[in-house]
Amino acid sequence: MSMQKIIEATNYIQSKINAKPKIGIVLGSGLGIYADHIENKIIIPFNEIPHFQRTTVEGHEGRLIFGDVKGVKVLALQGRIHAYEGHPMEDIVLPVRAMSMAGIEILFTTNASGGINEKWAPGDLAIIDDHINLSGRNPLVGPNMAELGPRFPDMTKAYDPELSKVLKEVGKRHHVDMKNGVYVSVLGPTYETPAEIRMLRVLGADMVGMSTVPEVIAANHLGIKVAGVACITNHAAGIKPEKLSHADVKVVAEKAMLGFATILTETIGELKHLGIV
Repeated sequence: MSMQKIIEATNYIQSKINAKPKIGIVLGSGLGIYADHIENKIIIPFNEIPHFQRTTVEGHEGRLIFGDVKGVKVLALQGRIHAYEGHPMEDIVLPVRAMSMAGIEILFTTNASGGINEKWAPGDLAIIDDHINLSGRNPLVGPNMAELGPRFPDMTKAYDPELSKVLKEVGKRHHVDMKNGVYVSVLGPTYETPAEIRMLRVLGADMVGMSTVPEVIAANHLGIKVAGVACITNHAAGIKPEKLSHADVKVVAEKAMLGFATILTETIGELKHLGIV
């Protein structure tokens, strides 16, 4: 992808909003209704933004929302596109790159994940401490765009410890026992087999999904601080006898919205109080 495409997308977004955003949010499957908690909304459909791709997955509305959370200007992606839909990596991370050029310095990325950790249950919220990329894809493959970041970005602290600490403390204050763990990204769109889940557990993964990692890599390349929150929507394959379905995933994610919305909103307020944003 050329810088020109990123600039064109950014210029369009900036023409529609009335201030510089501080925080970006990516809302995953079933979590898009968090947009109701954003005040003074300006809504921009993806299909109006140059070079943004249309979402095709249920639960991903495909809108960019600008507004206020606790007095902080945010840009939220209500839905995302995925590699399993047939999109190249540069299209998947274009929204994060455009949000960065529009001004964000912090990114909260969220998803619906299958729980590999057998101590976890559907409806749990988990802070992502680290990830394993088994998708076979990386958005930085190809010529490096030095305007965005270095050729070999460090991923040692891909998920910012300070942001994760604030999330954890806010969760405790609101009596939500947020888990901590490692997220593994796979290509999809099939759910994993029980044998694959056993392998992923041996590798050290606590949860599995088909998104998030490309955005996190792109954000780290850009120098943006990242925090990740996963909603555990189901036991991964083989842990329980029932089959997995996206409809069930969406239902559980929507039920977890109350705790998720409170924690995300209060975390943004706490970051403002601490002078981080």
